[in-house]
Amino acid sequence: MNKPNSPSARHPFRMLAVLLLAFALGGCAAFQPPRPYTSEAEALAERGEPTARWPNPDGSTVLEFSTQPYGTTCLMVEVDATGMVLRQWNALADENLARVKKGMTQDEVRRMLGQYRSVQRFALSGEEVWDWNIPKDSIDLIATYFNVHFIDGKVVRTSRTHEYPRDGWMMGFGFSRGGAYWGSYWGPHWDPRWGYPRPHPYWGWGW
Repeated sequence: MNKPNSPSARHPFRMLAVLLLAFALGGCAAFQPPRPYTSEAEALAERGEPTARWPNPDGSTVLEFSTQPYGTTCLMVEVDATGMVLRQWNALADENLARVKKGMTQDEVRRMLGQYRSVQRFALSGEEVWDWNIPKDSIDLIATYFNVHFIDGKVVRTSRTHEYPRDGWMMGFGFSRGGAYWGSYWGPHWDPRWGYPRPHPYWGWGW
């Protein structure tokens, strides 16, 4: 047992603060961009087998290394026919998410963003929604999801969903041509056009 005048008794939270600082610094290091690879063999040795291989007409191939459903990155490594790396990028970076446009097919989106986290289908609205776990917009959130909404296999809009720690409820905002929309959702399931039992309200603005 600590004596009343011992350092640990006078500063009961000192060790906790040190541990939290070490955890935070370790977390920052974990999210650093990966070092550039020079060859396919080097990427495979460090990353293992890719989640997908996307061939290009010129003979090059894009290797997809998705970290879904729990990670927030998807490393794409383009290699030429000899296996040398031409370029690499994070498919879930904001600038790449912004490339998703209305009218794109599911195959085009799948190739652009990599493996999705989950799929939900809404019979009343006719939408099929794919989502990706992406870096949180705020430290107060549990998670942020980027959603792509399809009707008949074509993109109609995109949105983001925020999951908060209290009560496991979620709120979101989205984009739809023609102005603002409103709606409601329940638990982890939500639909911008149709409500659920005991819904939580949400709102959004146009895309």
